[in-house]
Amino acid sequence: MKLSAKTVAIVIGCAVFIGLPLLFYGLGDVPRRSLLKEVLSVLTLLAFSLMLGQFYLARSNEVVLELFKPPEIQKVHKFIAYGAVIIILLHPALIVLPRFFEAGIKPWDAFVTMVTTFDSAGVLLGLVGWALLLVVLLTSMFRMRLIKRFGIKYRTWRYVHGGLTVTFVVIGIWHSIDLGRHTDVAMAIYMITLAAIGTLMLGQLYWADMSKTVKKPLPKGEKS
Repeated sequence: MKLSAKTVAIVIGCAVFIGLPLLFYGLGDVPRRSLLKEVLSVLTLLAFSLMLGQFYLARSNEVVLELFKPPEIQKVHKFIAYGAVIIILLHPALIVLPRFFEAGIKPWDAFVTMVTTFDSAGVLLGLVGWALLLVVLLTSMFRMRLIKRFGIKYRTWRYVHGGLTVTFVVIGIWHSIDLGRHTDVAMAIYMITLAAIGTLMLGQLYWADMSKTVKKPLPKGEKS
């Protein structure tokens, strides 16, 4: 049976953004914990990996644009992005969730201790990243209202959205390397590589867009 180009692209995407992180997780030399903790770890890991995948669903990926229609890409982008963002925003709560089924410190006490440990760079990065991701979510949900309220162009909002997302990804990877239980060398290289390539693609797209705007001729009769 001959596979279509669309099917091949979907398979490759699933392999890169789901298969590889699961492979690195399985091969990681980290002692296993309870089933609940491991499931939550995998869930968070895949959510962040799929967030990285959003770079490759942007207009900067010409291959995807050639294979799929823009409305299809946008629908998949929203579905994956909102799902991944919600899981990552719940990450602090998911960390202490297993405390409900264990003896020792109470879940709320563990949560308060975690979010008030300001002498840890990893925790501070996590808090900043969490707040930044919330901003990304809210500005995405209410983008049309913001555009009308402040009188900005959709393209300008897109630049801001991209910049916020890149900043979050950098902070998220740093946080993961500093505190992540499953972020070994292979996993770190995987995340950094995907983020770097995605950022370069996005940067080239934005640069091309801005160059076109600058070179756009003025209306007849107007002076620069």
